[in-house]
Amino acid sequence: MNVVFPSRVVDRHVGGNTTYARQLVRGVRAAGHTTGVLPAAGHPAITAALETLAGLRRSAETVIHYSADTGPVIPTRVPSIVTVHGVASRWIDVARSLVQERVWRTRVHRAIRSTSGLITVSQSAADDIAAVFDVDPTTISVIPHGIDHDAFTTPAALGDRFQHLRDRPFALYLGNIEPRKNLLELVRAFESPALRASGVRLVLAGRPAWRYRDVLDRVASSQNCEYLGFVSDDERAALMQHTRLFVFPSLYEGFGFPVLEALAAGVPVAASRRGSLAEVAGPSWPLEDLSERGLVEGVSAALADDRWCADVRSAGPAWAGRFSWESSVGEHLRRYAEVLR
Repeated sequence: MNVVFPSRVVDRHVGGNTTYARQLVRGVRAAGHTTGVLPAAGHPAITAALETLAGLRRSAETVIHYSADTGPVIPTRVPSIVTVHGVASRWIDVARSLVQERVWRTRVHRAIRSTSGLITVSQSAADDIAAVFDVDPTTISVIPHGIDHDAFTTPAALGDRFQHLRDRPFALYLGNIEPRKNLLELVRAFESPALRASGVRLVLAGRPAWRYRDVLDRVASSQNCEYLGFVSDDERAALMQHTRLFVFPSLYEGFGFPVLEALAAGVPVAASRRGSLAEVAGPSWPLEDLSERGLVEGVSAALADDRWCADVRSAGPAWAGRFSWESSVGEHLRRYAEVLR
């Protein structure tokens, strides 16, 4: 079997969709199969045309996996699958601009109807896809992601870049800087007297995605918050292992890699239960009220509960152990075989 992925996803440098695609490539090859990539161009419309043309050329025992929401313009002759990672806009209005959302929904709707199979990464996402795109729920394969457990359980030291973080306990957010992550409320919460009095400061790390300026400006003027910018995979693991509390107040997630990674690292995690996080967050401290006031109360309670902090250090890795790339890849291989029949 030969499985072909979009190069526009596999060859990007950061992001959960890229992690997903690269892990599938590794897993497919490890299982004794081959992989390839679809061509990409500098413009999305040209890339879509190239990917569609590739799907019209029959090739024995080949499956095309459009692994990041969008796919061909017209039905493919080659058996194909699309993964749709979630529909944030069903619940929140800050996921994309109106124009971006209209374009995205059109592309996803077309991809679902032009491919042979549909995968998503959580039951929450499957429910949203069925409702928004009028899809029969029984035709959606729910295959959760895995995580790289070794990367987060192998002890990692803070490098020279982060030596200053040893001087004072810190809470960590790691992920994209964008409105969906609810970071402005989180920064405001850590500027409150209650959290300042805790002695724990907030450290944010990740890529500025879109509409991030208000968050970064607020952090720049804060005496209890710091933005580290983009961090490498090794730095990511070290930061997680050394944080007092990993905090993730997202308004919506299709999956939630960082929450599982932090749990695997054996650190306390406080996370919302929006979208897929209700399925993924396990023993983490539930952040129910995601307003500034609610986050002050939730984070303060998590930091103060020594028994819970101790318990989650063992319960977290055990919970995260349920999510493996080996299992995820195996489910994908079975789905690929089904569409080849």
